[in-house]
Amino acid sequence: MTSLLITNCRLYDAPERAPLCSVLIRQGTIETVGRADRADRILDAGGRIVAPGFIEVHIQGAGGADTLDATPEALATISRTCARFGVTSFLATTVYKPGQENRHLKVAAACVGRDLGGAQLLGTHLEGPFISPHKRGMIQPDCLASPSKVVLNDICALLGDTLKMMTIAPELPASAEIVRTLVDKGAVASFGHSKATYDEAVRGFEMGITHVTHLFNAMPSLHHRDPGPLAAIFERSDITCQVITDGVHIHPAMLRLAFHALGPERFITITDGMQALGLPDGHYVYNSLQYESKDGTARYKDGTLIGTALGLSQMLARLTQFTPCSPPVAIKTVTQNAAQVLGLGQTKGSIAPGRDADLVVLEKDLSVYATIVAGRVVYQTA
Repeated sequence: MTSLLITNCRLYDAPERAPLCSVLIRQGTIETVGRADRADRILDAGGRIVAPGFIEVHIQGAGGADTLDATPEALATISRTCARFGVTSFLATTVYKPGQENRHLKVAAACVGRDLGGAQLLGTHLEGPFISPHKRGMIQPDCLASPSKVVLNDICALLGDTLKMMTIAPELPASAEIVRTLVDKGAVASFGHSKATYDEAVRGFEMGITHVTHLFNAMPSLHHRDPGPLAAIFERSDITCQVITDGVHIHPAMLRLAFHALGPERFITITDGMQALGLPDGHYVYNSLQYESKDGTARYKDGTLIGTALGLSQMLARLTQFTPCSPPVAIKTVTQNAAQVLGLGQTKGSIAPGRDADLVVLEKDLSVYATIVAGRVVYQTA
């Protein structure tokens, strides 16, 4: 199949009373927007919304699989599950284990650009290993290391140019050299899992950190006499931030604060999803410990929060529920904004001739009707 025509659709950012239009896709690229034409296949959107495909920059697992499973099959499961929630491309988020084989990183690197049956794997986001042991969250101690060019060289040998993002704590000694190397290699240096003070966070941004991993989570809280990193983050208009919008990881009132402080340009919605994402409520096992997934939240038996089980489209719905964010702006947080963070703004994140044909057809409640990757329908409701 070389061409696809989506008919009777409404662009996500068009006025509600705007006439329905069509999007013609040929050879994996958007050819025209606004008029009907002939194509090998017709997808009638039935008046639904068409938006750019969602870009997930922080997801560890889904559909019962995890990047740490170290198999192409696990990544394919994550890919297909992501597509059910409108995601057309993602970063496999995982850890590096110093002194170990790290086969999962080799597998992830080998699968970049491969057809996984759903969302496209763009590369890897490493949480660590250069993070604070005091703010490691659920990251295990054997996944931590002091900033070291030797360790970074091993990571780069495993991942090459598929390393797209690394979360780092800038207060650690020798972190400046790590940040400079990441930036030189074209990877995003992201602040996170850090115990940095306000001044240390400022220095981190001066080093070249441009992004923040799951705002509020795994970092010091905001205090009026000891502002910590959050004040430094909020006052820097050039720093973009990942936000988990489930209303559990961050209280809805703090979500509203974050949305107002960051504005619609700097806000990137993420799931930080784990293996239970896309699975029904129930009891599962993670890190050899039993946990319960209920209402989109996963917790160990002692109540410890371990991750989200909501897909990205569901996260957008909650963002619009908990904040004044409109659906078009919510969609922008996982399309245009995410594409800009990854340096893909010229190819992904918008609907225009010449852009990648990664699209999602949505119901009014932001649930997914169909997901299209490179011009191919990879998911559609019955």
